[in-house]
Amino acid sequence: MFSLKIGYRTVKTAIGAAAAISIAQFFGLNYFASAGIITILCVQNSKKRSLQAAYDRFIACMLAICFSFIFFETIAYHPVVIGLLLLVFIPLSVRIKVSEGIVTSSVIILHLYTDKNITLGNVFNEIALIAIGIGVALLVNLYMPSLDVKLKQYQVEIEENFRSIFKEMVSYLRTNESRWVGEEIIETERLLEEAKSLAFRDVQNHFLRTQDYYYHYFKTREKQFEIIERILPMVTSIDLLVTQRYMVADFLEELGEAIHPGNTAQHYLHRLGELHNQFKEEPLPTSRDEFEARAQLFQLLKEIEQYLLIKKSLKVD
Repeated sequence: MFSLKIGYRTVKTAIGAAAAISIAQFFGLNYFASAGIITILCVQNSKKRSLQAAYDRFIACMLAICFSFIFFETIAYHPVVIGLLLLVFIPLSVRIKVSEGIVTSSVIILHLYTDKNITLGNVFNEIALIAIGIGVALLVNLYMPSLDVKLKQYQVEIEENFRSIFKEMVSYLRTNESRWVGEEIIETERLLEEAKSLAFRDVQNHFLRTQDYYYHYFKTREKQFEIIERILPMVTSIDLLVTQRYMVADFLEELGEAIHPGNTAQHYLHRLGELHNQFKEEPLPTSRDEFEARAQLFQLLKEIEQYLLIKKSLKVD
C-alpha cells in the first residue's frame, strides 16, 4: 500500500480541464477535448507564470493559424508540408520567445490539417478553443493558497540553526574544545535554497509587486550565512586562550540569543564599537602567539561587523 498525495495544482488542473472541455462541448466546437489540453498546459504554480504561459500560447497559436493558411492553402495538405511548416514555425517561436506555445499550436496546426480546408468557421473554432482553454486556466489559477505558514516555518528553522551555530562558536572560544559535527551548516544551506525558491513563488503570485518581506529576509540570511561560513575556520584556528577570546565569546553569545526577524543591527554595531575600544585599552601582546591570536580575533570582529551591516542595509524589519 502507498499513500497518494494530491496537491492543489493537481486539483485545479483536473477541475479546469473538465470545465474547459464541458464549455467547448456545450458550444458545439470541433475537437472540444483540445480545450482541456490547453488548460492543462496553462495551469502553473504561480499567477505570473500562468499569465506568461497563456500569453505565449495565444501568440503561438495565432501564428500557427497564419502559417497553416500559408503552407496548406498555397502548397498542399500533405505530411511533408507539415514538416516544412514546423521547420519554419518552431525556430520563429523560439526567436520571438513564445516557445512554451509550440505544443499547443502544433495541436491547432493538426486540427486545420485534418479539416483539409481553412475557412473562417474553422479559424473561429480554433480561436474559441484557445480562448476557452486559456480563460479557464487563468480563472482556476486566481486561487493560490497562502505560503505564509511554510515561509514562517523556514524562518523559524533557519534562525534556530543560526543560534545553534553561534552557541558552538561561543563554546569553542571559551573551552578550546568541540564535538560539534556541523550538521546545521548543511541543513541551513538546504533550508535557505528551499526558502528562497518558495519566497520567489510567493512574489510571483502578486502582480503589483516584485519583492516582499520573506524574499528580502531570506536573501539577508543567505548573505549572513556566507559570513558565518567564513568565521568558523577563524574561530577554530585560534589556539591560545587569551583574555579577548572570552570578550568575543560573550559578545557572540549575546548576538546569537538576539537572532530574530527584527532589525537590531544598529544596537549591536554600537556594542561592537565598545568592544573594539576595550581591545584598544588592553595591554599589548607579550608574545608572538598572543599577537597572532588577538589579530585573528580582530579579523573575526571585522567579519561580524559585515554580518551586522548586511542586516542593517537590507532593512528587514
